[in-house]
Amino acid sequence: MSDIAIEYRTWMCLICGYLYDEAAGDPKAGIEPGTRWEDIPDDWRCPECDVPKSDFEMVRI
Repeated sequence: MSDIAIEYRTWMCLICGYLYDEAAGDPKAGIEPGTRWEDIPDDWRCPECDVPKSDFEMVRI
């Protein structure tokens, strides 16, 4: 196992532009800071426009 930390990623809603930052999470929806994208429940939806995870794309900030 490696001691190299994996950096947090950011995912953008393709519909409204909302950014999900893994470091920040989505506390209002019960998603703790540091929660990886793949660990968010499949039924989580964009807090701005209510689209599913499938309408998000990873982006570099």
